[in-house]
This record gives sequence, structure tokens and C-alpha cells, in this order.
Amino acid sequence: MSFFPNRALVNGIRKNYQPNLVSLMSLCANNYMLLLKVLADKTALGDVRHFFISDLLSYKVTITEVTPYTSVICFEQESLHHRLKNIASVVASALHPRMTIRLYHDARMAEVLATQDIRQVKPRYDYPNSQMHQQDEKQQTNQFLNEWLHLCLRLGQVNVELHS
Repeated sequence: MSFFPNRALVNGIRKNYQPNLVSLMSLCANNYMLLLKVLADKTALGDVRHFFISDLLSYKVTITEVTPYTSVICFEQESLHHRLKNIASVVASALHPRMTIRLYHDARMAEVLATQDIRQVKPRYDYPNSQMHQQDEKQQTNQFLNEWLHLCLRLGQVNVELHS
């Protein structure tokens, strides 16, 4: 039995990896609901919301595109950003994770479009590949987004403007 998911043995026959669409779709629907909580009242183009987890860790959510049926947001970790001046850009980029996410309001789903060095996350990659992406990279990046959202909602603190 192989460690990698691309070649599962089924009745002695090797089968190629197939994405689990039910799992991916439910994860995207869950991420949409969590993102609505994270965004709260921020729905206009250019709106920004910061979540402070600790003195060294914070997240920023920025709305970068708004259309009648979709929105695109940038979700990035801001930790240690000011301390990375003397570090090589490749290492600094790895320590500054970010994602571009599209929210489909009519379908009530959120999908990770791009992350770090991946411009477009495909639902399935052949393995091995030149960039060494996992076969289920889309599932993993959406799961990572889900964990980020839970962290922000559980431990995050937000500056709230009070109107009198």
C-alpha cells in the first residue's frame, strides 16, 4: 500500500486519485458561513478587518472585488511582517501566508483561488509534479482556510468603532 493517495489499490487494481467532491463542497459551504462571521458588516470594496491573536500574530481580511453574485477577499497573516527585513524574500514569503478567496453568494460557498506560490489551485494534481503540489492540494488549502477562520473566531480580537 502506497503512502501517497494517487494510487489506491481497489480489488488488486491501481486506481488514480479522485477528489471527494462531497467533502470539498461541504468544506466550501462551511468556509462561506465562517467568512460571513469574520467579515461581519464589512461588505464594500476595500473594506479591511484585522484580527489580533497575540502580540506577534494577527490576520487581515481585505475585500478586493465585489460583483452582484461574488466577492473576492484577500486573507493574510501579518505576524512578524515588520521583523522580516533582513531575511531572504523566499523565506519571508513563506512566513507570510496569504490566500485569495472567492465567495459565491448565490451558492453560499467560498473557494480558495490562490495561495502563496500557487496562482490557481487545481482540484487535482498528478503526482509527482514539478512544483511538488499534493494531489488533493485544493482540499488541503480549503481545510487550512477553515482552520484559520476557526482560529480568528475563537481567539481573535477586533477593534470595533463605537458610535455615539
